Amino acid sequence: MRLLLLICFFSPLLTCAQKSDTYQIRTVAFYNLENVFDTKNDTLIFDDDRTPEGKDKWTEERYLNKIENMSKVISEIGSTYNKTAPDIVGVCEVENLGVLEDLVHHKNLAKFNYGIVHFESPDERGIDVALLYKKSAFVPVNFNSHRLLLFNLEGKRDYTRDQLIVEGLLDNEKVYFIVNHWPSRSGGEARSRPFRLEAAKLNKRIIDSVQRQNINAKIISMGDFNDDPIDPSFKKILQVKKNSKNLDSLSLYGPMEKLYKKGRGSLAYRDKWNLFDQLYMTSSLIDNKREGYSYWKVGIFTPEYLMDPKGKYKGYPLRTYAGGSYIGGYSDHFPVYLHLIKKVNP
Repeated sequence: MRLLLLICFFSPLLTCAQKSDTYQIRTVAFYNLENVFDTKNDTLIFDDDRTPEGKDKWTEERYLNKIENMSKVISEIGSTYNKTAPDIVGVCEVENLGVLEDLVHHKNLAKFNYGIVHFESPDERGIDVALLYKKSAFVPVNFNSHRLLLFNLEGKRDYTRDQLIVEGLLDNEKVYFIVNHWPSRSGGEARSRPFRLEAAKLNKRIIDSVQRQNINAKIISMGDFNDDPIDPSFKKILQVKKNSKNLDSLSLYGPMEKLYKKGRGSLAYRDKWNLFDQLYMTSSLIDNKREGYSYWKVGIFTPEYLMDPKGKYKGYPLRTYAGGSYIGGYSDHFPVYLHLIKKVNP
């Protein structure tokens, strides 16, 4: 749905106009759905726990409740200003195309008519990334899945998620979206860091390849990076900048670092908040002239129902399982989102 708002902006990127201007808002979101598996046992992946006979006793009822919960959240992410579901949604930790189809066809999302871009990744757990898009807002014209080749200290392949890039037309304007789920911190942050540095290098190569064709390409990279905005993958490899001023044509801008330094996070572990779920972009989206779509603001979606209501984990994301027990929550991550705006003729 196209939505036009009369807004007087008080953003660090904009100066409030003497009179209200008319803008169109598009919302881009990312959500780690936390292990959305169907109930069937796939012999090619390690999904045995998420079956009716497995450790998690993953029944059809629990699966359908998970789809219900995830579809509800997605329908509400970032809806403060435009009162509708996000136009673009990157997701991770989904088992296959079938669960994505169940998700977008659920009654909570069906009316938005989402399309799906998905490839099977070689991840040993069988979890993939995907892009959901409103067909009324975005038309994919090209997409590709980039393999991240990793090897452990013994020289054996460590199978992980691909990085998905989708080129398309957002209201007839070319925009690129990259969806990520970088290697976890299993075994410790320091020990696993080299894998995420390799993931950052692949992300940079993808962005560079697009910019070689068009230096002004508008690219948004999103995902669960398993790193915070201040970690070496972002600061040394990607060189993402926290300030929107004095950016050159090849600069990458990360609006979420300021949230992180204020103590905000998308997941919590041992009384520490992390902001692993992020969105960052090319400088071409920081356009004070407001030509086409440009970045406006970013947020973490944290309604009360997504939070654990009591106990020592009060305020943490309310998970599907906790301590090995099924509690029927949502995800161990909060969703993140940003708004793009475009000035339109009245």
